[in-house]
Amino acid sequence: MAHDSTNLSPLAACKSSGLRGHLRVPGDKSISHRALIFGALARGDTTIHGLLESEDVLNTAKAMAAFGASVRKDEADVWHVTGLGTGSLLEPANVLDFGNSGTGARLVMGVAGAHAFATTFMGDASLSSRPMARVLNPLRQMGVEVLSRSGDRLPLTIKGADPAQPITYRVPMASAQVKSCVLLAGLNMAGTTTVIEPVKTRDHTEKMLRGFGATLGEEINDEGETVLTIEGLQELTAQDVIVPGDPSSAAFPIVAALITPGSELVLEDILLNETRTGLITTLLEMGADITIENERNSGGETIGDIRVRSSALKGVTVPAERAPSMIDEYPVLAVAASFAQGETRMEGLEELRVKESDRLAAVAAGLEANGVTFEEGRDYLVVKGGAAVAGGGRVITHLDHRIAMSFLVLGLGCEKPVTVDDAGIINTSFPGFADLMEALGATFE
Repeated sequence: MAHDSTNLSPLAACKSSGLRGHLRVPGDKSISHRALIFGALARGDTTIHGLLESEDVLNTAKAMAAFGASVRKDEADVWHVTGLGTGSLLEPANVLDFGNSGTGARLVMGVAGAHAFATTFMGDASLSSRPMARVLNPLRQMGVEVLSRSGDRLPLTIKGADPAQPITYRVPMASAQVKSCVLLAGLNMAGTTTVIEPVKTRDHTEKMLRGFGATLGEEINDEGETVLTIEGLQELTAQDVIVPGDPSSAAFPIVAALITPGSELVLEDILLNETRTGLITTLLEMGADITIENERNSGGETIGDIRVRSSALKGVTVPAERAPSMIDEYPVLAVAASFAQGETRMEGLEELRVKESDRLAAVAAGLEANGVTFEEGRDYLVVKGGAAVAGGGRVITHLDHRIAMSFLVLGLGCEKPVTVDDAGIINTSFPGFADLMEALGATFE
């Protein structure tokens, strides 16, 4: 993807050691998006503590306000969402701009599709290149009209069906966004909507539906698939939501500590939902010194503190079936693998081709620029690691925040500095990333 070279913010990471301290990473992005959406659909005043105030999430907040919900932050940094009730949103007066956020756009399409009015969606260059057919196809089956560019890409307009028809939908790929889109559409229309999920994905939507008072059926069929059923037009009740730390953001300081000698970090109040802990499982298999402390339950989610110390890592094979629980963490896993002895093989990565960038190609290009030996296939990556990584390369981020953070982490362990062409994009998910890492002992310039 072409960049606008006038607005880039390059940043270089230099060899560091002894990262130490206690830290909190920003609130979980998935839960932040959903808390705003469910707050807008519930009756009453939902309060959200620890909302991730990133560009992605704030665009979802603006969208829910455009539908008529009251969305505001008080002096104590607590967010308040006063909703209109299930099926009662108003037609937005203007285009909804989701910036870089596929999660926000795809989930809100499900909400809008069950309302009998037109909604127009747009995004930045990265989001406008990503596939939306995966959510538009089930919405079309419900009777939603779609006016879009070729390939079902943004900008696009959807006109909700009147009345919308509930469907039974088997999700064709491992995607929590598609599942959530269909469930949100089903919530806002009369009748019973069924979602069949062959591969279990992150379940924040299901947990939050129940947390807001909805009844959601869940069973395993004879084929081992998860079958979810939701009866439409259930009233949701406003809640007090506490957003835990985002495990996808935590991945960057965790790997940074593992690859820089003399490091010990404690990351506090991290979400430990079992559909999100694939990276921790993989790093432990690689020999990482990681312990979970103070594990507890909050709002239906497991949270805890993660203690991580610098470690000698070894290569492993990461099975394809683990991909849904760590799909956002493969770029930074490739960084860890670069410093591990032996080969790390990652399989089942086709979903990385349709993220903020072609993430698999972007990771491979970044590894090549910094002297790491690898093999890239259509849906796999093999990294051949070693104790020393040369570095010295310049990495093109392609408007992808996770590529930017991953290769800044790589630079902390390399012999020569690693430069990313744009660190500004990091604000879409992890505001203050560079400042936080420097406070722990990382060197950026």
